[in-house]
Amino acid sequence: MGVALLLLPDFLLIVGGALLKRIRAFDSGFWSGVERLVYFVLFPALLFRSLATSPLAAADAARLVAVGLGFTFSGMLLSALAQPLFRLPSATFAACFQCGFRFNTYVAFAAASRVGGEAGLAAMSVLVGVLVPVVNVGAVGMLARGRQGRIVIELARNPLVLACVGGIAWKLAGWPLPEVPGRVLQLLASAALPLGLLAVGAGLTLARVTLPLPALAWWNAVKLVALPAIAYALAHALGLSALERQVAVTMAAVPTATSAYILAMQMNGVGAPVALLISSGTLLASVTLPLWIALVA
Repeated sequence: MGVALLLLPDFLLIVGGALLKRIRAFDSGFWSGVERLVYFVLFPALLFRSLATSPLAAADAARLVAVGLGFTFSGMLLSALAQPLFRLPSATFAACFQCGFRFNTYVAFAAASRVGGEAGLAAMSVLVGVLVPVVNVGAVGMLARGRQGRIVIELARNPLVLACVGGIAWKLAGWPLPEVPGRVLQLLASAALPLGLLAVGAGLTLARVTLPLPALAWWNAVKLVALPAIAYALAHALGLSALERQVAVTMAAVPTATSAYILAMQMNGVGAPVALLISSGTLLASVTLPLWIALVA
């Protein structure tokens, strides 16, 4: 119950975004602007600052990253099983494939800050810095099969990938953040999570689409049950610290990224099943995420 109350403000922000979407003054155009602001400015600032100032030692980061890669590749394999199991149209499968392993970075950072403060944010930033390129390659690769050049283009212009690369490079160079730019990044980063969570709520939709119920249940089970269970096992096997275990399991247990819908619409136009998976997974995660965090607390 304590963990559920800890995460309650974040999920209330998601509910608040869903309610505000129903008010005429906050229409689709407004939320489109908010999403672009968060995605292209605020969240890259958070990622760059967290990675550039991360206190994690190389050995600790390596074990944490190994766990992250382990549950991410497991998610890709489990997600790929949906095609032979449910015989989905190829375009639908390609769009939904990413829902088994992509993560909602806004929810992940919000939960990490709740359970670990600045140290939790730093550890989560390391995971995000490595996994953002990996999951984007997996998602874009499936959607762009036969168009390898498209994968490179999508990665090269992804603001989260660029922020992660820049933050890691700054950290490796050993440079301190200058006071004024550092303060500007801190202010931008502080706005990223609340606005991001409101945008998640505004994007919720549970409209009926042509996605079989067994497939819907499969992808939600993979993302919200199987991946955190794998992360939990790997974290214990590799001897992660208590905080690192919490961060790893949290990352694995958060719902699918809302940007999965945008990517699907841009690349093959099959967005409705992805929107349903994102929305149903986000609602289910309000129950499953606190349970997983409590398990490793």
